[in-house]
Amino acid sequence: MPTAQKTKRVLLPHTVEQEAVSLLESANVEVILAPDKKPEIVAPLLKGVQGVILRTGIFFSKDLMNQADDLWVIARTGAGVDNVDVPSATGKGILVTSVPGANTRTVAEHALALILALMKQLPRLDREVRQDNFGIRYKNLPRDLTGKILGLVGLGKIGAEVARMCHQSFDMHILAYDPYLHPEVQNNFKSWVKFCELEKLFKTSDIISLHIPLSPATQKMIGARELGWMKPSAYMINASRGGVIDEEALIQCLKEKRIAGAGLDVFAHEPLERDNPLKELDNVILTPHIGGLTLECGIRVSVLAAQTVLDVLQGKRPNGMVNPEVLSQPRWKGIIE
Repeated sequence: MPTAQKTKRVLLPHTVEQEAVSLLESANVEVILAPDKKPEIVAPLLKGVQGVILRTGIFFSKDLMNQADDLWVIARTGAGVDNVDVPSATGKGILVTSVPGANTRTVAEHALALILALMKQLPRLDREVRQDNFGIRYKNLPRDLTGKILGLVGLGKIGAEVARMCHQSFDMHILAYDPYLHPEVQNNFKSWVKFCELEKLFKTSDIISLHIPLSPATQKMIGARELGWMKPSAYMINASRGGVIDEEALIQCLKEKRIAGAGLDVFAHEPLERDNPLKELDNVILTPHIGGLTLECGIRVSVLAAQTVLDVLQGKRPNGMVNPEVLSQPRWKGIIE
C-alpha cells in the first residue's frame, strides 16, 4: 500500500515545463529533477518517490522500477508508452498513464510541414539561392500538392488529422491502411478516404506518411520490400517512431534515389548517431523528434501529465490510464476506487 507520508515526491528524469512544476509545487509536492537522464543516475533517486513524469530519451525498465520502493504512477508526457516496460509496471502495481490526443494537431502540423518542404523543394532551393544560383527557378522543381495521392499507414488521431488537412486544404486523394481501425470508425471516413491493402497504398501514393505506434508487430514493418513498391517520384514521411522503418533499407533506397526523398522526425536510434549516413544525403529532411515539441504543446502535455500524477496522489481516477487493471490489486485498496 502506498505510504502515508505527508509530503509526496515526484521525480523528473528530464526537465519539464515550469508550468507543470508549479502545478505540482502548488499542491505541496516535492519535485526532484535528475541531473542526468541516464538510468544509473535516475535509479538511486527513485527511493521514496511516488510519481515519475517521463519524457523520451530514457527507457523506464524493470530494473529501474526495482529501485523504487513506493512508486504509484509513471506519467508519460506523450501518447506513446514504448519507453516504458508496461508489463513490468503492471506486475508491480504501478499505474502507467499517457496523454493521448494532446499533441495530435501539433504532430500533424509537423508532418504537413515535412510534406510541404519536400514537395516544394525548400531545402534545395534555399541552398541554391545562397550560392547565387537564382536560375534554379527555371528548373520547375517544386510540385503541386493539389490532386496528389496521400497514403496514410495508420489512421488514428494524428493520421486522421493529417488526412483532413491535406484533403480539405489541397484536395488530395486519401488512401489509408489500418487493419486495427474498427469498422464503425472506418465508416466515418468512407466519403473521402479509401481503405486499401498496404501494397496498393505504397504503389499508388505520391506521399506516404506513417502514423503507427512502435510495438513488436510494427518493428521494421516498412522494409526493403515495401520501399521497393514506392514510385520513384514518391516521398516517405515518418513522424511516428523510427523503429517502424528498416532504417538501413531506407538509407540504401535514398542513396540509390529509388524514391524522391524522405522527411524524418524519428530514427531507429535517438539522438541520431554521429556517423549516420542519413546526414550525408541531400534528398532527406531530418528533424530531432520535435513533432510534438512546440512551445504550446510542450506546456500542454507537461501540465496534463503533472495533473495525472496529482490525481493519483489525491486518490482520484486519472485520465489516460494505460494499464487500469492495476487498480484492482491489493496495494490500491482504499486509494482509488
